[in-house]
Amino acid sequence: MKAITITEPGGPDVLVWSTVPDAEAGPGEVLVEVAASAVNRADLLQRQGHYEPPPGASPYPGLECAGRVVALGPGVAGWAVGDEVCALLAGGGYAEKVAVPVGQLLPVPAGLDLTSAAGLPEVAATVWSNVFMISHLRPGETLLVHGGASGIGTMAIQLAKAVGARVAVTAGGPEKLARCAELGADILIDYREQDFVEEIRKATDGAGADVILDIVGAKYLERNVRALAVNGRLAVIGMQGGMKAELNLGTLLGKRAAITATSLRARPESEKAAIIAAVQEHVWPLIADGQVRPIIDQKLPMADAAGAHRALEAGSHIGKILLVAG
Repeated sequence: MKAITITEPGGPDVLVWSTVPDAEAGPGEVLVEVAASAVNRADLLQRQGHYEPPPGASPYPGLECAGRVVALGPGVAGWAVGDEVCALLAGGGYAEKVAVPVGQLLPVPAGLDLTSAAGLPEVAATVWSNVFMISHLRPGETLLVHGGASGIGTMAIQLAKAVGARVAVTAGGPEKLARCAELGADILIDYREQDFVEEIRKATDGAGADVILDIVGAKYLERNVRALAVNGRLAVIGMQGGMKAELNLGTLLGKRAAITATSLRARPESEKAAIIAAVQEHVWPLIADGQVRPIIDQKLPMADAAGAHRALEAGSHIGKILLVAG
């Protein structure tokens, strides 16, 4: 089969469409013929040599895909050859075929085309697990999403609005903020021109955000804590702004606030399966009835993974960038 290999750590040009050994479905796995995959920040880090796949995972990049089941491994029930599916992966999405643990498999939501479904598993699992399963966002509360125009951000806006929360976003520039508003964001903050701590306090009569979903990390840590409401919850899911920062614990204690930091890729399969089950139960019906949808910025051929990485690094996209087979 063909897959995108990383010839050496480096820039996008180290991504090469290569002939590799065929993927095979092992016990408890399903073999999927990939119709499309999606590009995530973790893929860029892996390409640069900063984010190795977990032990036993495929060495090829790609943390999600959509496609058709072509083989069932020993012990698999409930799926059939020909089923259209999407999947959360620990790696291997940039390929013609990938083996998926059965607990990380999802049916393509009703009303959604197969290619677009490739942009769902990673963002839906990340947002649902962090904003709802861990941070327990409730109706009427305020969620602040950093990177509102990203794949994660566009999904977080829609899911939070669907459950009756108020949504604030940070994004760079009026075009991205306008798209966030179209998706339902109530409070629009241009991080290039405005202080998000000041703006969120203004918009909440000084209370602050009940939940903050943060992809930035160290650069925003101190300001995120100041922006939290009493009993607020900060969920850190990225480190685009660095790994180390100082924190005034007095501020955190005074607000009785909580900070969690999670990654999805390295979690045990049992935990991923629990998250995927929750996504299917709670998110898939919202997609089926049109309240939530994947936001797709552009689609490129799978062989042009380098171009897709350049597009993600340029930062002008809104939503997801997909890699399409064929």
